[in-house]
Amino acid sequence: MNGLDQGQLALLKSILQQRLDALTGAVQPQAAGEHDLPVSEVETSPADKATVRLLNDLALGAAGHNAALMQVLRRTLEKFDDQTYGLCEECGNDIGFSRLQARPEARLCITCQTRAEKR
Repeated sequence: MNGLDQGQLALLKSILQQRLDALTGAVQPQAAGEHDLPVSEVETSPADKATVRLLNDLALGAAGHNAALMQVLRRTLEKFDDQTYGLCEECGNDIGFSRLQARPEARLCITCQTRAEKR
Protein backbone atom coordinates (compact mmCIF):
# COMPACT_ATOMS: atom_id res chain seq x y z
CA MET A 1 0.00 0.00 0.00
CA ASN A 2 1.13 3.59 -0.56
CA GLY A 3 2.11 6.03 2.17
CA LEU A 4 -0.97 8.24 1.72
CA ASP A 5 -3.67 8.68 4.33
CA GLN A 6 -7.40 8.53 3.53
CA GLY A 7 -7.75 12.32 3.37
CA GLN A 8 -4.92 12.64 0.87
CA LEU A 9 -6.32 9.81 -1.25
CA ALA A 10 -9.78 11.41 -1.24
CA LEU A 11 -8.34 14.78 -2.28
CA LEU A 12 -6.31 13.31 -5.14
CA LYS A 13 -9.19 11.16 -6.34
CA SER A 14 -11.51 14.17 -6.42
CA ILE A 15 -8.95 16.19 -8.40
CA LEU A 16 -8.62 13.38 -10.94
CA GLN A 17 -12.40 12.97 -11.20
CA GLN A 18 -12.88 16.72 -11.69
CA ARG A 19 -10.32 16.74 -14.51
CA LEU A 20 -11.99 13.77 -16.15
CA ASP A 21 -15.44 15.35 -15.82
CA ALA A 22 -14.16 18.60 -17.35
CA LEU A 23 -12.65 16.74 -20.30
CA THR A 24 -15.73 14.59 -20.77
CA GLY A 25 -17.80 17.73 -21.23
CA ALA A 26 -15.26 19.28 -23.61
CA VAL A 27 -14.67 16.31 -25.92
CA GLN A 28 -16.76 16.05 -29.03
CA PRO A 29 -17.11 12.85 -31.05
CA GLN A 30 -14.54 12.29 -33.79
CA ALA A 31 -15.55 13.72 -37.15
CA ALA A 32 -17.01 11.08 -39.42
CA GLY A 33 -17.14 13.30 -42.47
CA GLU A 34 -16.63 16.83 -43.66
CA HIS A 35 -20.06 17.88 -42.39
CA ASP A 36 -19.03 17.02 -38.83
CA LEU A 37 -15.90 19.21 -38.85
CA PRO A 38 -15.73 22.11 -36.40
CA VAL A 39 -15.41 24.69 -39.20
CA SER A 40 -17.24 24.09 -42.46
CA GLU A 41 -15.45 24.68 -45.71
CA VAL A 42 -17.41 27.03 -47.94
CA GLU A 43 -16.61 28.31 -51.40
CA THR A 44 -14.05 31.01 -50.68
CA SER A 45 -10.54 31.95 -51.68
CA PRO A 46 -7.77 29.31 -51.51
CA ALA A 47 -6.22 31.12 -48.53
CA ASP A 48 -9.48 30.88 -46.62
CA LYS A 49 -9.74 27.19 -47.45
CA ALA A 50 -6.24 26.62 -46.09
CA THR A 51 -7.17 28.44 -42.90
CA VAL A 52 -10.33 26.38 -42.51
CA ARG A 53 -8.37 23.16 -43.02
CA LEU A 54 -5.77 24.27 -40.49
CA LEU A 55 -8.46 25.10 -37.92
CA ASN A 56 -10.10 21.71 -38.48
CA ASP A 57 -6.77 19.90 -38.14
CA LEU A 58 -6.05 21.75 -34.89
CA ALA A 59 -9.51 20.97 -33.52
CA LEU A 60 -9.20 17.28 -34.40
CA GLY A 61 -5.70 17.15 -32.89
CA ALA A 62 -6.96 18.71 -29.67
CA ALA A 63 -9.82 16.22 -29.54
CA GLY A 64 -7.34 13.36 -29.94
CA HIS A 65 -5.14 14.76 -27.18
CA ASN A 66 -8.14 15.14 -24.88
CA ALA A 67 -9.25 11.56 -25.59
CA ALA A 68 -5.77 10.26 -24.74
CA LEU A 69 -5.71 12.30 -21.53
CA MET A 70 -9.13 10.95 -20.57
CA GLN A 71 -7.81 7.42 -21.00
CA VAL A 72 -4.84 8.20 -18.72
CA LEU A 73 -7.16 9.68 -16.09
CA ARG A 74 -9.49 6.65 -16.22
CA ARG A 75 -6.56 4.25 -15.81
CA THR A 76 -5.30 6.31 -12.89
CA LEU A 77 -8.72 6.27 -11.21
CA GLU A 78 -8.81 2.47 -11.61
CA LYS A 79 -5.69 2.27 -9.45
CA PHE A 80 -7.74 3.43 -6.47
CA ASP A 81 -9.84 0.27 -6.75
CA ASP A 82 -6.88 -2.13 -6.77
CA GLN A 83 -5.00 -0.04 -4.17
CA THR A 84 -1.97 0.58 -6.38
CA TYR A 85 -2.48 4.34 -6.63
CA GLY A 86 0.55 6.24 -5.36
CA LEU A 87 2.99 3.41 -6.07
CA CYS A 88 5.73 3.75 -8.67
CA GLU A 89 5.08 1.44 -11.63
CA GLU A 90 8.80 0.85 -12.08
CA CYS A 91 10.29 0.33 -8.62
CA GLY A 92 7.17 -0.12 -6.47
CA ASN A 93 8.14 2.62 -3.99
CA ASP A 94 5.71 5.28 -2.80
CA ILE A 95 5.23 8.38 -4.94
CA GLY A 96 5.37 11.42 -2.67
CA PHE A 97 2.21 13.35 -1.86
CA SER A 98 3.72 16.63 -3.09
CA ARG A 99 4.45 15.03 -6.49
CA LEU A 100 0.93 13.62 -6.68
CA GLN A 101 -0.53 17.01 -5.78
CA ALA A 102 1.36 18.56 -8.69
CA ARG A 103 0.64 15.68 -11.05
CA PRO A 104 -2.06 13.33 -9.70
CA GLU A 105 -1.72 11.02 -12.71
CA ALA A 106 2.01 10.45 -12.08
CA ARG A 107 2.99 6.82 -12.65
CA LEU A 108 6.63 7.04 -11.53
CA CYS A 109 8.42 8.33 -8.45
CA ILE A 110 10.83 11.24 -8.89
CA THR A 111 13.87 8.95 -9.07
CA CYS A 112 12.41 6.69 -11.77
CA GLN A 113 10.95 9.64 -13.70
CA THR A 114 14.34 11.37 -13.71
CA ARG A 115 15.99 8.17 -14.90
CA ALA A 116 13.38 7.76 -17.66
CA GLU A 117 13.86 11.34 -18.86
CA LYS A 118 17.64 10.88 -19.10
CA ARG A 119 17.21 7.88 -21.42
